[in-house]
Amino acid sequence: MAWDHGGRYYTRSRKVNGRVMREYVGGGEMGAMAAELDALRREQREQERMLWKAEQEELAMFDEQVAKCCEYGEVIAAAAMTAAGFHFHRGEWRRRRDQKCPS
Repeated sequence: MAWDHGGRYYTRSRKVNGRVMREYVGGGEMGAMAAELDALRREQREQERMLWKAEQEELAMFDEQVAKCCEYGEVIAAAAMTAAGFHFHRGEWRRRRDQKCPS
């Protein structure tokens, strides 16, 4: 997206099959309109990118809060299971054999 040869005509660069191809748009009034349109599109993409980034940051903050709540839940569940006479063995909660069930 540039004016070539000192502003004589406007071209667009885009990738086709991994290679950069230049597309002639036009000179004069046509080139000026195309340049303005490309600038608007570029600005719109930048705004969308900023909105997406803000949304991702918000989701990351929410994920941290959910992870913290899950961690607290696991600690509370482990305390309750231990108090009920269970122990955690190889990823599984098991009742201890040597203790009687608290009544």
